[in-house]
Amino acid sequence: MSKLTGWWKDRSTAAKVELYTRGSFHFFAVIEIFSFGLVPVGAAAEGTVSRPLAIGALVVVLVHAVATAFLSSRALDWQVGSRERPVRLAVATSVASAVVCLAFLVLRKTGHLPEAVAPSLVGGLACFTCGSLVLCMNRVRQMWRVSPAWALGAGTAVLALGLPVAEAVGYAVGMLLACLFMSMACGFSGWLLKMVHELDRARELQAQLAVAEERLRFGRDLHDVMGRNLAVIALKSELAVQLARRERPEAVTQMIEVQRIARESQREVRDVVRGYREADLGAELEGARGVLTAAGMDCRVEAEPGRKLRPDVQSALGWVVREATTNVLRHGDARTCVIRLTAPEEGELTLVVENDGAPEVPAGPPGSGLAGLRERLAVLDGTLEAGPVGDGRFRLRARIPGRQLRGLEVRA
Repeated sequence: MSKLTGWWKDRSTAAKVELYTRGSFHFFAVIEIFSFGLVPVGAAAEGTVSRPLAIGALVVVLVHAVATAFLSSRALDWQVGSRERPVRLAVATSVASAVVCLAFLVLRKTGHLPEAVAPSLVGGLACFTCGSLVLCMNRVRQMWRVSPAWALGAGTAVLALGLPVAEAVGYAVGMLLACLFMSMACGFSGWLLKMVHELDRARELQAQLAVAEERLRFGRDLHDVMGRNLAVIALKSELAVQLARRERPEAVTQMIEVQRIARESQREVRDVVRGYREADLGAELEGARGVLTAAGMDCRVEAEPGRKLRPDVQSALGWVVREATTNVLRHGDARTCVIRLTAPEEGELTLVVENDGAPEVPAGPPGSGLAGLRERLAVLDGTLEAGPVGDGRFRLRARIPGRQLRGLEVRA
């Protein structure tokens, strides 16, 4: 018993719903056989139907039950996306069922089937045929047309055979109600199974997107963390080499600084892996000023104190400062750089990093750093603009709407 319950618990919700739905439609075949296939057998026991005809009718109902169950199974496969729509099988089942129903009506006309037996056989076959047919449809309008079509066809056939009008109306109304009930039940079951599978696939897709997003975050953070540090290490190492060739003692100081930055980079990479890495705006502004000044540039940081920002806003702007500093060090031959942070009490926040010495023609296509910054700012409804502004100057401007500017103070 524990194995059985464990097997059931280990299945996903979609698998449970699919198993229950398939089992229900297979059980419909048993219901059809015992509800309608045994009707002529009982009539044969009473002597109102010949025994060969009763056995033949039972066999026909049995074959029909198996055929509709098979069609339902194929239709459910199509609903969950594992098979093409069984159009040919549905058409063949419909035509065969219509022919059999017409044959039973002819037997009713000739008197071989009594009035109490023929409606059960015709109505039962039509009802379960409609149930399997609606599973092959994906539009409600199409489903609603199945039952009236069968009811109209049955009533017309009864009138064409010369049977009483009252009997034709009874066939049409009874078949319409029975087929409508069966169509709604089967259609809802198919729709429910389809929705559950779509939700299950959506969860899988959400998990895949979460993994992809985490990979993008890791790559973006790693680029932002290592970009500037590697640029500074390269710059200071080159300076140390030049000082060492001149036998200047400052070379040791520069290499000690390189060692410190390398160790700091190790710590920051570990933080990126753990997902805890955040950029501090104040620290990044001071770091940018120190790094650019050490590189021989005239760097000015102009920030308006006192405006309060949320931590995530400060972090996003900190990454902007870091990436902009990296680009100034890597590209062009800058002599001056101005970092201006404008945070008025009302209105949008603007961070501008502008430097000279930019090449007239970009060295290549934009890298992933600016794209990563745009992703960070987009979360805050912010924008990023970067490009030459003439006279050999390059400007990077980040904007964040005023409604996002709450939390902590801006301090340069």
